Amino acid sequence: MTPFPPPAEELRLIDAELYQLDARRAQLLTRRAWLIAALHRQAPPPAPPRPETGAPRVQNVLLLLGGVLLALAAVAFTLVGWGQLGIAWRAVVLGAVTLAVLAAPVALLRRGLAATAESVAGLGLALTALDAYALHETALRATDGTGYAAAATAVLALVWSGYGAALGAGAGAGAGRRLRLAGGSGTRVASSDGDGPGTPPGGTKAAGSGMPSVGAEATGSRMVADGTETAGSRTPSGDAKATGPGTPSVGAEAAWSRTPTDGTEATGSETPSGDAKATGPGTPSVGAKATGSRTPADGTKAAGSRTPSACRAALRLPLPAALAVGQLPLPLVALAAGAGPYTLAAVLLVTAVADAVVAFRCAGGAVRVVALVGAYGAGGWAALAAGWFSWVAVDLSGAARATALLALLAGLALAAARRLADASWATAHALLGGLLLVASAGTVPHAFLPSGWPVPVHLALGVALLAAVRVPLTGPVLRGLLGASAVVQALALLWVVPVVAGAVLGPVSWVGGVWSGAPADARTAVAAGGLWPPHAWTAPVVLLSVAAVLALAVRDAAWRPRALTAALCLTWAALLTLPAVLQLPFLAALSVQFLVTAAPLLTARTRLPGLVLAQVAAVLLVCSALATRTATLTVLAALALLFAAGCRSVDRRVCAAPAALVYAAALVVASGAAAGWSPAHTALPLLSVPAVAALLAARLGAVSRATVPVEAAGAAAGLLAVGLAAPDPVSLSLVLGLCGVIAAGTAARAGRRFVGVPATGLFVLAVWVRLAAWGVAAPEAYTLPVSVPALLVGAVRRRRDPLLSSWTAYGPGLAFTLVPSLATAWAEPYATRPLLLGAAALLVTLLGARHRLRAPLVFGGAVLVLVALHELGPYLAQLAGVLPRWVPPALAGVLLLAVGATYERRIRDVRRVREVLGRMS
Repeated sequence: MTPFPPPAEELRLIDAELYQLDARRAQLLTRRAWLIAALHRQAPPPAPPRPETGAPRVQNVLLLLGGVLLALAAVAFTLVGWGQLGIAWRAVVLGAVTLAVLAAPVALLRRGLAATAESVAGLGLALTALDAYALHETALRATDGTGYAAAATAVLALVWSGYGAALGAGAGAGAGRRLRLAGGSGTRVASSDGDGPGTPPGGTKAAGSGMPSVGAEATGSRMVADGTETAGSRTPSGDAKATGPGTPSVGAEAAWSRTPTDGTEATGSETPSGDAKATGPGTPSVGAKATGSRTPADGTKAAGSRTPSACRAALRLPLPAALAVGQLPLPLVALAAGAGPYTLAAVLLVTAVADAVVAFRCAGGAVRVVALVGAYGAGGWAALAAGWFSWVAVDLSGAARATALLALLAGLALAAARRLADASWATAHALLGGLLLVASAGTVPHAFLPSGWPVPVHLALGVALLAAVRVPLTGPVLRGLLGASAVVQALALLWVVPVVAGAVLGPVSWVGGVWSGAPADARTAVAAGGLWPPHAWTAPVVLLSVAAVLALAVRDAAWRPRALTAALCLTWAALLTLPAVLQLPFLAALSVQFLVTAAPLLTARTRLPGLVLAQVAAVLLVCSALATRTATLTVLAALALLFAAGCRSVDRRVCAAPAALVYAAALVVASGAAAGWSPAHTALPLLSVPAVAALLAARLGAVSRATVPVEAAGAAAGLLAVGLAAPDPVSLSLVLGLCGVIAAGTAARAGRRFVGVPATGLFVLAVWVRLAAWGVAAPEAYTLPVSVPALLVGAVRRRRDPLLSSWTAYGPGLAFTLVPSLATAWAEPYATRPLLLGAAALLVTLLGARHRLRAPLVFGGAVLVLVALHELGPYLAQLAGVLPRWVPPALAGVLLLAVGATYERRIRDVRRVREVLGRMS
């Protein structure tokens, strides 16, 4: 225990501690003030707010809104304010406004205001459309509206395309003139296309005397013609940058447009971006975007890259708009001429072809997007129409026209697949082309052959597509055609699914009508309610055809095992549907199903899929055989022998052995039912199956994979026997005892010792059932057969392990015997059972005291006390009635005084401990 110091010394220590705390606090406050000042000095200035959108985007939005508002104003003027002017003034106003608006982009492009020029050009295009409408409403009202719309859209398409091409050529020529004027001046030259005085065209920057083209950034000194070497490279912004003397040509998208004129050789190669690189003398075209510095004329070397730009111009809007309007003339002409649906479909096909040609000739951009949308849209509608014509064709004329349309669409898809660079898109187009080819070739047979034949015909045509592997085709096209063949075969298999489902699920309906009589034929056996799909004869043909294709055509090492498995499944399904399709007699159908079961089971190279198919076929065969008693017994016996024969192979044993036991058990049950035996009597011969399973499992050994399935099948047969014998207690006792014998025999094997526990339980249940059948009510008759072996086992275990607790060794046995007997003794008025139970409890208590075992001592003593209380209870009650009334309160007071005295003594002991702990602290 630590002693406390004197008060003076303790006060001195406290003062010293307070002084140190004050010094430390002052130090920390000083450091805090310094850190605050440092943070204020190093705080960065607040960042300026960032704009939520960029200037180009704001400009585009403003220009778009302005163009839209002007277009709406023009429409309102044309439709509403048109009648306030005469015919001459109308023409003058519209013509003047349209010409002015269409001419404005030229000046805007010269000043480099390309976005504004785009908006104004769009407004001009809208005004030309309004001009066409106004012309019809004023001067050509009597003409046919559809025909006039066709002519107007054609004229608008030509005008818009010419307008866009003219603006592109004009921009290129003007830039070329400015370039020639600027060359060799040695100074910066101002341009009308620039952003300000002294700025090169398009806002570019030049160093030296040469003037680079619009949209290019060049470093060089002059325009040369003396055989020097120039080199160029593309900048990240898409502009051309030339290094070295010379001046590149003018334009936006670069392309080498002609060959050299001096007999030199130019070579080029495509870059990953679709551009070309040329090495050698040559002349870049005006209006193209080039990387290079000049036009060589003397055998010099020029290096540059180009992008095909046959569909690009200075303005991006006119050409896409012209192409979009160009989709309408042909369909409108067909409608105006009163053309039929076939002609309309042909017109859509021609439009799709034209769009595809434009899409492939363009380098990209909005023109290609519009062309692709038109090609896919028109081609899609044409394909849908042609498919509908093929479906409803009933004569040669309609079938021929549908065939021609589908063939042309297939040719278009395959041609696109050959030209497409992307492998996935090429494969998709080839797949579509293959499907259209199959539909085209199958149109005439579909129109003339009887119902049901089109599916095999189309399947044959789809299989014929596999001949594409013999044709020199590109990889994506070949994969697409093979995919089309696979799609056709899959659709054919989908067609026969109802027939296969009926053949597989139909026999299950006999479970509700066991031994009700043989059906007329195989179709009646599987057609539930008389329902059978039409044209069912195509099912075996389709299944066998696809199975043959899978078995013969697939040669890839990775896919061939899967293809053979699929072919096996399809052949199995075809043979399963064959009896119902051919309406074979009932016995013949059972024979065919038995062969379908035996074939995959007994084949030398049977694998897991074949075994599964054999099991499914066997179940269906049993369901079909439930129609008659003889068929049921014959089929079950044949299946038991078949699967027993299949056990000869080690690979098939894991499935065949348990299946043989299951069918043997089913045969025993069916035989008992056929002989008129009661279920309890049938349970006794059924136990032969678990016995055979135990013997077979012992023979197979623990290393075999079939051991556990065999034991599981035997256990299931034993449970079935117990369930059958349950109504008869005597038979149930016998069955339980025999099951215990079989389980005990299994427990004798190495690795199956744990089966001894259920074996013991079966024996005990057998004894209890027999005692209950004899009417025995004494609980000792039920508990002693369990507790005595339990006590013996506990004694053996404790002898082997002296440290084992007596509760573990003897507790379960003693509780299982003493507790039920005690409960019975308290419930009955006789003295014989309490006397015997008390004697037994006294003996258990003495043995526990002799050997110093806690469990016997506690159990025996507790039971002995409870038995004594039970026996002395009546006398205590009589004694309570004889004693005076003041005795019970006196006894209660004495008891409370004793408890209080003990409580006070314990409180005193706790106080002593607390004082000791206090002195220690």
